[in-house]
Amino acid sequence: MFFSFPFEEQEINFPSKMKDLCGEELSNEVFKLLKQLHLHLEQEVNFLPKEAGLNLLEAAPENDKSMSAKQRDAQVEDLWSLTKFFGFNTETFVLAVNLLDRFLAKMKVQPKHLSCIGICCFNIAARVVEKECNIPSTHDIIRISQCKCTISDLTRMEKIISEKLMFQFKAITALTFLHLYHAVALSHTSERKEILNLEKLEAQLKACHCRLVFSKAKPSVLALSLLTLEIESLKSLDLFEIAQRVQQYSKIDDKELFYWRELVSKCLADYSSPECCKPNLKKLVWIVSRRTAQNLHSSYYSVPELPTIPEGAWDESESEDSCEDMSCEESE
Repeated sequence: MFFSFPFEEQEINFPSKMKDLCGEELSNEVFKLLKQLHLHLEQEVNFLPKEAGLNLLEAAPENDKSMSAKQRDAQVEDLWSLTKFFGFNTETFVLAVNLLDRFLAKMKVQPKHLSCIGICCFNIAARVVEKECNIPSTHDIIRISQCKCTISDLTRMEKIISEKLMFQFKAITALTFLHLYHAVALSHTSERKEILNLEKLEAQLKACHCRLVFSKAKPSVLALSLLTLEIESLKSLDLFEIAQRVQQYSKIDDKELFYWRELVSKCLADYSSPECCKPNLKKLVWIVSRRTAQNLHSSYYSVPELPTIPEGAWDESESEDSCEDMSCEESE
C-alpha cells in the first residue's frame, strides 16, 4: 500500500469517562472504534462525487457523445467481475467505484473512453489495497478485461485521473462505515458473529454500487441502511437497539435514513429477482490463452485451455481508446 491518507488524525476532546452506546464506561476497544467513527463522519464528505455531475449523468441520453448512468452501471458491473476474477478484496472494488464516480462527476467523458477509465481506477484501487505480489501486470488486466486500449493509454489516463482527483486515492467509503458499524455492534452484543454476517452485507453493498443513485448517498447513511435492513430481517432486539444508538451517535436524520433504506430495499429486491442480470466471469474467461493461463497468479480463477493467440492478432494502434483524443473537459 503506497498511498497514505490525505488527511491527518485530529485531536478529539472526548470526556475522560466517556460512556459507550449502552451507557457504560468505554472499553479501550470501543473507545477506539468510536474515535474512528467520529473522524470518518467528519471526513466522509471530502470523498463524495459532485452531486451536480452525478445529476448530469442521470439526465444524459444514451449516445456515442455523452456518458449515461446505464453505461456507468455496466462499467461498474465489469469491475465487480474483475474483482471476483482476480480474487481481490471488496475494498478494492468499492474504492475503484469511488474513484470512477468522483472522476465521472468531475469531468465530461466520452463513452469510448469509459473502459479505459474504469480499468485505470481498478488498477489504482488494487495498488492501494492489495498486496503487491497479488496484483497482475497491466498487460494481463488489459487482456482479461478486454479493454481495447494499450498500456500507454492506461498510463496517460491514470495521470489524468490522478491529477483531477488530486492524488486522494484512499477514500472513506460506505464499506469503511459498514466495517465500523459491524464492529461496534459485535462489541455490544453476545450474539454470534455468524448472525450478523459481514460478507452478506458486503455483497449487498456491491449490488448497490452497481446503481449510480447510491453514489449520492453519504457513505455513513448507505452503510447504516444496509445494517438496519439486515437487523430487521434477523428480528434481533439487541441489535436493533444498538443500531438506533449508532444512528444517534452518527447524527443521521430519520427521514434521510428512511429514504435511503427504501431505495436500498428496492435495489436488493430487484437484484434478487431472476430477471436481474448479475456480473459473471464467463466473458472474462474466453480471452485467456493457454500461455496466459500458465502465467497467471495461482489465486486467479481457473480457466479452460484455449489455443494460443498469435502475437500479431491484435493491432494495438487500432485501439478505440487511443489517448490521441483522450481529451476530458471538466463538468460545469
